[in-house]
Amino acid sequence: MRIVFAGTPDFAVPCLRAAAQRNEVAAVYTQPDRPAGRGRELTPSPVKREALLRGIEVVQPENFRSIVSKDALRALQPDLMVVVAYGLILPQSVLDIPTYGCWNVHASLLPRWRGAAPIQRAIEAGDSESGVCLMQMEKGLDTGPVLLSQALAIGAGETGGQLHDRLAALGAQVLADGLGLLRAGIRPVPVPQPEEGVTYAHKLDKAEARLDWNQSATRLAAKVRAFNPWPMAEAVVAGERLRLHGAVALDEAPAATPGTLLRASRDGLDVACADGVLRIRTLQRDGGKAITAADYLNGRPELRNA
Repeated sequence: MRIVFAGTPDFAVPCLRAAAQRNEVAAVYTQPDRPAGRGRELTPSPVKREALLRGIEVVQPENFRSIVSKDALRALQPDLMVVVAYGLILPQSVLDIPTYGCWNVHASLLPRWRGAAPIQRAIEAGDSESGVCLMQMEKGLDTGPVLLSQALAIGAGETGGQLHDRLAALGAQVLADGLGLLRAGIRPVPVPQPEEGVTYAHKLDKAEARLDWNQSATRLAAKVRAFNPWPMAEAVVAGERLRLHGAVALDEAPAATPGTLLRASRDGLDVACADGVLRIRTLQRDGGKAITAADYLNGRPELRNA
């Protein structure tokens, strides 16, 4: 089949590889190069780098509003357009161009967690499972019928980064299954999403990574996992702002005001919350790297057994 692929971040790279395995990828669409790093140099997306390595033409429109951009896509004569975390809204006039329309690989079990950050929101909410849906795209935000899906369990201590990598691999597998069916002349049956159970995974904001000790320890521990590696949870502990890489909730009644450091030992820094106690195991000081609580206390021995 002749495929046009649209994607931008690391999550989409395994799917690009799956699409290129037994099909012709006529072009790859990805977002324009963005400034990154301390030097703010223009940096290509992970999908662009993968496409260039494979010798695939790369197209980087700002949007699909112009007739020129739509005509350029139409000229590629795609059988199918595969969209994975592209970051641009596709109007209906674009969705109608490929023979079989546009397929989207989405990292949740729809209709739960439609939107921009389904992986992190699932962990933050304490979900026990996540998964991938291969969806026939329509004009609404992640509202299209599901063609194929695969679920997986979320590990008890799994971070956003770890779940991201597992779902990226699963997404490539589900996409490969769907493409295999289409090559064999079998169109996956579109199943409309149920109206019940719709939730939205709003885009992550750095501001929400600041922990509020007036929340429960269970909720805060979930946030620490969800926001690792980005935007990374942060909090003020014993007068110092720290970035939290790893923490667990302790089921005990705190006998102090939320935010109070109750204990400091090699096992972690135990901070009182509105409900329960958060034990910080791995952390990062300003300008430093991730270290264990034990290493942190070597630099702040006055906190031991606070």
